[in-house]
Amino acid sequence: MRNRKITDVAIGDREVWTRTITDADVVMYGGLIGDRGPLHLDEKFATGTRFGGRAVYGMQCGGYIGATLAQLLGIGSAYVSQNLRFTAPVLIGDHITVETVVTGKDEDRRRVFVDTTVYKNGGIVVIEGEAELFMFDVDWNP
Repeated sequence: MRNRKITDVAIGDREVWTRTITDADVVMYGGLIGDRGPLHLDEKFATGTRFGGRAVYGMQCGGYIGATLAQLLGIGSAYVSQNLRFTAPVLIGDHITVETVVTGKDEDRRRVFVDTTVYKNGGIVVIEGEAELFMFDVDWNP
C-alpha cells in the first residue's frame, strides 16, 4: 500500500478495483455483521422478491469503496464522511467495478474529496456517492 501526502494528490487521480461477488463473500459478511436477513441468505425467499435472487448487502459493496480509497490515497488517509445512493441491486455472481476519482482538495484543512461509483457487469451503476477524507501525511516504511 502506498504512502501519499496531500501534496501528492491531484484532482483527477483515479483508482479502479474489481471483484466477482461470491456466495462465500455474502455469507461471511452476514456472519460478521450479524445480519441474517433472508434477502441476502435464503435463495427461495430472495427469488420471490423484486430482485429475483439473493442480494449482496449494500454496505458490503460500500466497504469495497473504502478499500479502493485506501489504494487511491494510501495509509495516511481516513474517512471523514461518505454518502451512498443505491441505484440497483448487486446479486451473487455479479462482477463489480469500484471507481474512485479525486474531485477536490483543501490542503489547509488536509481534506480530499472523491466521487465514488460502483458498477456491475460492465456498466450498470449500482452505487453513487461522494467521500471526504482527511490526510495525515505520515512517514511510514514497513
